Amino acid sequence: MSMQPLLIELGVEELPVKALPGLAQAFFDGVIDGLARRGIAFDREGAKPLSTPRRLAVLLPGVETEQPEQHSEVFGPYLNIALDANGAPTKALQGFAAKAGIDWTALERTTDAKGERFVLRSVSPGARTAALLPEIVREAIAAMPIPKPMRWGNHEYAFARPVHWLVVLHGNDVVPAELLGLKSDRFSRGHRFMADKQVWLSHPNDYVESLKAANVLVDADARRERIVAEVNAAAAQAGGVARITEDNLEQVVNLVEWPSAVLCSFEREFLAVPQEALIETMEINQKFFPVLDDGGKLTEKFIGIANIESRDVAEVAKGYERVIRPRFSDAKFFFDEDLKQGLAAMGEGLKSVTYQAKLGTVADKVQRVSTLAQHIAAQVEVDLAQARRAAELAKNDLQSRMVNEFPELQGIAGRHYAVAGGESPAVALAIDEAYQPRFGGDDIALSPLGKVLAIAERLDTLAGGFAAGLKPTGNKDPFALRRNALGLARTIIESGFDLDLRALLATANAGLVDRKVQADAGELYDFIIDRLKGYYADKGVPATHFNAVAELKPASLYDFDRRIDAIGTFAQLPEAEALAAANKRIRNILRKAEGDIPGMIDPALLREPAESELAEAVTAAIDDTGASLHHKDYVAVLGRLARLRPQVDAFFDAVMVNAEDPVLRGNRLALLRTLGDRLGSVAAIEHLSS
Repeated sequence: MSMQPLLIELGVEELPVKALPGLAQAFFDGVIDGLARRGIAFDREGAKPLSTPRRLAVLLPGVETEQPEQHSEVFGPYLNIALDANGAPTKALQGFAAKAGIDWTALERTTDAKGERFVLRSVSPGARTAALLPEIVREAIAAMPIPKPMRWGNHEYAFARPVHWLVVLHGNDVVPAELLGLKSDRFSRGHRFMADKQVWLSHPNDYVESLKAANVLVDADARRERIVAEVNAAAAQAGGVARITEDNLEQVVNLVEWPSAVLCSFEREFLAVPQEALIETMEINQKFFPVLDDGGKLTEKFIGIANIESRDVAEVAKGYERVIRPRFSDAKFFFDEDLKQGLAAMGEGLKSVTYQAKLGTVADKVQRVSTLAQHIAAQVEVDLAQARRAAELAKNDLQSRMVNEFPELQGIAGRHYAVAGGESPAVALAIDEAYQPRFGGDDIALSPLGKVLAIAERLDTLAGGFAAGLKPTGNKDPFALRRNALGLARTIIESGFDLDLRALLATANAGLVDRKVQADAGELYDFIIDRLKGYYADKGVPATHFNAVAELKPASLYDFDRRIDAIGTFAQLPEAEALAAANKRIRNILRKAEGDIPGMIDPALLREPAESELAEAVTAAIDDTGASLHHKDYVAVLGRLARLRPQVDAFFDAVMVNAEDPVLRGNRLALLRTLGDRLGSVAAIEHLSS
C-alpha cells in the first residue's frame, strides 16, 4: 500500500457569507471522518478546509490507496445454549453456522463476562480507496448543516446552492464519482471575471498554485492576510489607520476570491454625524473598512474590497462612494432633525411606549431606574442630582429618528444629543455607558456615574423580568436576563463597589409595588450567582473554589470576589489540603451530633493535652483574625488559620470527640464548632478536600 495526495473540490454558485466557514469545516470533517471510519490511513498534517464563495475543497497530503485487511467478529450463542448435554450442537448453533455458511466445528470460541460462547472470525481484503471515496463524499455532503437546501433543474437532489463541477483526484488519477448530478473530473474553474475558464489539474499538489494562477486564493487565511495588508497600506496612503473588526474582516474574506483594496472618500460634511452611525453603515451594510486618524476619530476616507483587479480603480471607487452616499445622507437628515427636537423633549413619547404589559411603559421603567440610581449613588459617593438626570434622559433616544434607523446606537446617540443639548459631560457619557457591557468581552462602564446607571438599569430589568414571569428557559431568554445578570455582576465586581446585592434587589422589588408584581429575591440572587460560574471559570478559577465561596452566599459581589482571591491563595499553602479535610470532618461530626451543643467552650472540661492545646490555639487565632475579618483581609485570615494545622492534626489523633460522658462530648463539640466556624468564615474550605 502507498499514500497519495487527495483533492476533492465541489464547485458551486456563491455560498452565503456567514455560512461558508461552517460549511467548509463540515465538509472537511465529514471526509476525514469517512476515511477514519473505514480504516483508511491518511496524513492530515497542515491540512485545513479550503474554500471560496464558489467552492468547497478538501486537500490532504496523503491518503492510503486501499484499506487494510478487514477483520470481523460475529458472536454466536453461549455454550449452555449452543451444545446439549452430550456436547452435540443444538438448533441454535446449527442455525448460526448455517447462516455463516460453514460447519459449526469451524467456529472459534471466546469468553466474556457471561461465559464462553461461539464466534465467527473472518478476514477479508480491504477495498480500494477509490471505490470508497464516492460514498465518503456523499456522506460528507449529506451531513453538512444546511437548514434550507436548494433544488435546481428537474431532479430531486439539493444543496446549499446549485453545484456546477466536481473534482476528485487521488494522486494522478481521477476517481470516478457521480454526485449531485455531476461526474467527477480534473477540471476546476478560475475567477468568474478575471479567469473565467476551466483549470486543468494534473495532481492534487498543484491545486493551490493552479487556482492562484487563475486569480483564486482558495485558502481563506491567505485571503485574510492579503486583505489586512492591502487595507492597512491603503489607510497609510490616506494618512490614517484602518479600523478592522474581526466580524467585518471575516465576512469580507468569505465574499471574495481575489481581494483588491480600493481607497474611497466621502464629503467632509457627513463627519458632523455621530461617527458610530457612519461606521455602522460602512461595516454592517457595505462591508467597507473605515479610516480613522491617530486619535481614533473617523476621517472622510474608507476602503472597499473589490473581487477583481480593475483597470480603472477610480471608477470602482466612484461606485462604492455612490452606494454609500444615500445612507450617509439619511443619517445626516435623521441627526439634524433629532437635534431640532432635543433629547429632553424626546422623553415625552416614552409615556405611550409599552415596555412590558405587566411592567408598564418605558417611562415607568425610567422612573424606577432613576430611584435605583439615586439609591446606589448615595452609597458609592456619586452625585445624586447627576444620577437622577442621567437616568431621566437615558432612554429618550429610543424616540429618536437615528436610533429608529440604527438600533445599535442606543445610548451612543443619546450621548451626542445630550452634549448638543448642553448636558454635563458626565451625564452625557453615562447615558452611553449605561449599556455597557454591550456584549461578551466588552468593557464595563468607565465613569462612576456610568457604572451607577448601568447597575440600576440591570437591577430593574432583572427584577422586572422575574416578576413578570419572564425567567429564561432553555434557549429562550427574551429579555436577555442572563446577559443582564452577568453585566450587573461584572460591573459591581470590577468597579469595586461593596454593595449589598440582597438589599439592592429588595429596593428594585419595592419599585414594582405599584405594578402589583414581585420577584423572588432569593431566586434572583441565586440566578445572578449562577452566572458567575462561567465568569470565574474563564478566569481560571477552579469550580471547587467557586463553590466554596458560593456556599456562604455573600451579600456583596465585590466581597464574593475578594473571597475567591483569598481561597486561591490559601489553596497554594501546604496546609490547605489537610485543613480542608479537617473542616469536612468537623462538618460531618457536627451534622451527626445529637442534642444541643453548648454555646461556649468550658476550659475546666479540657482533659486531654491535645484538646487544651487546640482550644488555646483556636482562641488565639480568633483573636488574631478578628480585625482582619472586619477589614475583609481574607488572605490574612486564611493565612493565620493555616497555622492551626499541627494542633488540629494532634487533636484528631489523640482525642475521642464522641466521649461517653455527655458533658465532655458536648464541650468537645463546642470546640469543633468554634474551630469550624472560623475555618469557614471566608469560604467553605471543605470543598477543597478531594
